[in-house]
Amino acid sequence: MSVVRTLVLAAVAALTVAATPASAQFYLKPVDIDGPRVTGEETGVATQALPGATPAELRAAVLWNLRSGLNVAALQCQFEPTLLTLHNYNAMLFDHTDELKQSYDALSKYFIRTAGSTKAGQTALDQFGTRVYSGFSTVSAQLGFCQAANEIGQEAIFVPRGYLGEFAEMRLRKLRNSLVAYGDQQFTRAIPYYVRPVRLYQFENKKCWRKGLWQTKRCGEFPA
Repeated sequence: MSVVRTLVLAAVAALTVAATPASAQFYLKPVDIDGPRVTGEETGVATQALPGATPAELRAAVLWNLRSGLNVAALQCQFEPTLLTLHNYNAMLFDHTDELKQSYDALSKYFIRTAGSTKAGQTALDQFGTRVYSGFSTVSAQLGFCQAANEIGQEAIFVPRGYLGEFAEMRLRKLRNSLVAYGDQQFTRAIPYYVRPVRLYQFENKKCWRKGLWQTKRCGEFPA
């Protein structure tokens, strides 16, 4: 393992611990959504399968998925300014412009090769991009997604140039896992099965009651 790669891994590990307290926290104890490194061949991590893709093209797809997810977060998470998702995303674009362009070019060549023509390849690439973006849209899991995007975006700023693809392989699963809605892990929010909502059975409607008794003939069976 090269010295630079070692530094990348060490920086990511350190920032995972250090970055969180500096930003908004939505839960006293958030769920652990970290996951293993991906290659792009896993089901349910990258937005769509790329049959026949080379390892370099798979890494490009993983990086493009991560970039798209952080882009969605930059737009969706501005309700909490301390998250800095927009600033982090713009900083990542500035610092890693060349690698992101190489990723896009690799995907473009893949779709042209597999689609059979430049025009068909461009159409397939556009469809791929649309699927990637829509795959990160969430409502119920917005808090967890925004917090994960904030942490990953902060880490990405400190990744050495040329190693963003490797970083994406280590962090895409976490960003994808954040799309599942979880509550605070410190306190349960589950409602016990024996707790039922209170119902109002037309107590104000006099025709349904006579001398304190429910009139089945007039209002039907008393609701259970």
